[in-house]
Amino acid sequence: MTEAQVLSDTTITIKVLGGLQFDTPRLILKPNTRVTLILDNHDDMAHNFVLTKPSSRLKVVEEAAKLAERGAKMNYVPTSPLVIASTKIVEPGNKETISFVLDKAGQYPYVCTYPGHGYVMFGVIYVGQSYIPPFEKDTNIPESQRVGTGNEHAHHGHGMPSSPHPYPIEFPMLYRTFMPEASPAAIAVGLTPTESYCWDAGKCYLRYIWTGGFVDNAEQWKGNGSKLTKVEGEIYWKEQQFPFTIGINKTQPKVDFKGYKLVKRVPTFEYTLDGIKVSETLTWNETSQSLIRTFVIGERSSTMNFTLPKSDAITYQLKRVTLKNGAIVVPKTIKSFSVIIKRK
Repeated sequence: MTEAQVLSDTTITIKVLGGLQFDTPRLILKPNTRVTLILDNHDDMAHNFVLTKPSSRLKVVEEAAKLAERGAKMNYVPTSPLVIASTKIVEPGNKETISFVLDKAGQYPYVCTYPGHGYVMFGVIYVGQSYIPPFEKDTNIPESQRVGTGNEHAHHGHGMPSSPHPYPIEFPMLYRTFMPEASPAAIAVGLTPTESYCWDAGKCYLRYIWTGGFVDNAEQWKGNGSKLTKVEGEIYWKEQQFPFTIGINKTQPKVDFKGYKLVKRVPTFEYTLDGIKVSETLTWNETSQSLIRTFVIGERSSTMNFTLPKSDAITYQLKRVTLKNGAIVVPKTIKSFSVIIKRK
């Protein structure tokens, strides 16, 4: 089933299929229809169903990501006025039932906010709409289901696809997933098919960089989220501690992750350090075969310090800052700086 049109109070079952898909990616309702929704999980891993206010899907996905270690206890559903209704986490082979009424006309997204799912596993409820786009042109539906590449797999069995990735990979690529040696809020980013890194949103710093591939999530998915994602390749750079300190006393700042923005599929991470705004962007330079970390720092009254882990396998090049006693000194007048990391 790809679409359901409902004209009166009703019970609807939405199945979760292999490949991170709801079998019904859109519903059409009249205003004030009371819906009893059953989420029936036919996949090999856990999922949930979160109904949001119009134009709020990505915001809710971001808020769920910020839950970090609290996520599992909260079923990966943020406490937010943007959330209308939600299920608990539904394990494979189980069902969960919720009820809701949408009394105002609009387009109401629904999404799975389990880590790593929210950008590809979603749908929409149209309420009292005079115009509904053709299914194949509806951008409120995942592209794989609009063009038919998703449902073909879904209706021919619920096992894992042969590729570890449930949809075609286009680089740069980002996954919210459980990574080794990182908090539950880790983000894996593949800048190219061979150059990747892990950024920890729970701790707000770059954990490690590797070369040779991206990630394989198959074991984590088969293990219902209990197993870690595998790094494909060789880790050649690893952070040993939180890199920023504040002032001449080098105090550890309080960190607060604010989210990230995508520009041409490359994420810029935004966070605060004792209230100081920081953004961090990592890019790959194919010509020099190096990774460039660029920081933009907001107004502040103190000097900041930034440590670099020592390694015989890489070299550093700095822009707009200098190295002093093993640490980068960032004067309060400096608004941005870059660290270029290159393998020997």
